[in-house]
Amino acid sequence: MKDLKSQASKSTTPGKGGLTPEIQSRIGHQLRAMYDDVVRQGVPDRFAELIKKLDAPGATPQVENGGGSNDNNNGRD
Repeated sequence: MKDLKSQASKSTTPGKGGLTPEIQSRIGHQLRAMYDDVVRQGVPDRFAELIKKLDAPGATPQVENGGGSNDNNNGRD
């Protein structure tokens, strides 16, 4: 009988740096809920258009000179 109690306490007590099964389950449920929410949002139209352009036969990627690019190479090639 003592062996059963010690095994039960080991399975519910976190070890060194471990998580209890209850905490792992809660984290799993929250991650699934977050993932489901992201999946429900779908792909933004802007991304869908970019994917269509890239999938088109003979498509060549064109990089727009947006605000985030750094074209300053100080004369070096």
